[in-house]
Amino acid sequence: MRFNWDKLPPLLSASLVASSLLLSSRAAAQEARGLPPVMANVPQEDAYQMRALPPQEAAEEVAEEPNRYLQSEYLGERGLKTYGWIDAGIGGNNWGSPFNGPITFNDRNWMGQVNQLYLVNEKLLDLEDGGADWGGRVDLLYGGDSIFTTARGLDGNLLNQYPPGVPSWNSSKYYGLALPQLYAEVGYGEHAVKAGHFYTIIGYEVVPAIGNFFYTHAYTMQYGEPFTHTGVLDTWKATEQTTVYAGITNGWDNYSDPINILGIANPGYAAANSNAAFLGGITTKSEDGSQALTVTTSSGNEIGSFNTVANAANIGNRSIISTVYVNEINDKVTYVFQNDNGWQFNAVGVAETLGQQPGTAQWYGINQYMFYNFSDTVVGGMRLEWFRDNNGSRVISPLRNAIFGGPYAGGYQGNFWQATWGLNWKPNKNVVLRPELRYDWYAPDHGKGALPYGKNFNEYGQLYGGCDAIWQF
Repeated sequence: MRFNWDKLPPLLSASLVASSLLLSSRAAAQEARGLPPVMANVPQEDAYQMRALPPQEAAEEVAEEPNRYLQSEYLGERGLKTYGWIDAGIGGNNWGSPFNGPITFNDRNWMGQVNQLYLVNEKLLDLEDGGADWGGRVDLLYGGDSIFTTARGLDGNLLNQYPPGVPSWNSSKYYGLALPQLYAEVGYGEHAVKAGHFYTIIGYEVVPAIGNFFYTHAYTMQYGEPFTHTGVLDTWKATEQTTVYAGITNGWDNYSDPINILGIANPGYAAANSNAAFLGGITTKSEDGSQALTVTTSSGNEIGSFNTVANAANIGNRSIISTVYVNEINDKVTYVFQNDNGWQFNAVGVAETLGQQPGTAQWYGINQYMFYNFSDTVVGGMRLEWFRDNNGSRVISPLRNAIFGGPYAGGYQGNFWQATWGLNWKPNKNVVLRPELRYDWYAPDHGKGALPYGKNFNEYGQLYGGCDAIWQF
């Protein structure tokens, strides 16, 4: 049954469309970003992606995998791997607001969360002899993070269902189940082709907790990038230092939702009936492996906004270009630079109530990370970010309320800044603790209006502190 958008005020309906599209996997993703080999839990790095080096992997060499309690000799002999982790933590803000503003994943103020109970079953490709092989992977994610990585038509509602685009396998507002990866893979020679549902190759931070240094995420990852794709992706190891990615997907955080499911308000737009998108990129590394540069892109049609007059969606191209540079300066210090540039044509941002057509929304920013290896078990890190939501079309505070109901605000046209300091302490090869301190602030373009932080959306900045623990099994 189609949801009657006419019964909603124009700005609210536009916000719901924007949020449902953002949510659908993120809420919705980020690369395949396949699971990065952080903490050496996936030593076959090139079987997934020769992307920028994750911080723990770059800052320290971990000789042993974690103990895998679900793994058996029988499975290992057949190239099958079964493993997972539990990630739980707590964090809060200085205002006492029930939510930590636009910070997602660990978004609840001083309320302990099981963020991820994560299970992986996979068969990695073995192409060392230059022959052919097959593989695949299934990921299951239960916990508070699951709502941010669902895909419409799989573990999220279609846009003509109610509530539109939101997670559909939830037990409550705070916990649910997601299936972020489900794909088969075939390889021959220097090529590996995966088909199905998989993490994006775009960006630096990822959904799996073991793939990130910090407990919280950058705005770039939360609001500026896809989390998952459904389609086909070829990974070609062109040389020892260069890997090329190219494929066709169903767009951002979308499993089977047709682009015309709400009707098309601008049918004359190029390829308006198709949400086929190009996904591709290239990674090149220095000969000694200490430096890596990854440039990735996605481009295809998406729903940009909802036309309340035509009771249909405006279709427009959505594109993003992400650049990540990593430099392992020495045995102690690793530096990471990231720049994202994204835009959506026919997007929310220009009020239709004024008789104007939706315009182009842009978002872009710069992330910088510095990691310092204090010892074999302790790594320190700092992240500085500037993220611009140029047309107020991306950031929502708090995102969980926008999905499931409750007070929230959006339309933040301006600049977001954040600085995060943290540690990773690894007392043994199965456990890592991640304490952090973070300060966010927002500079709006025009006037005050609703702000992202505080109990009443009336604060420009926020101090946050939190810590989580990850146990791999």
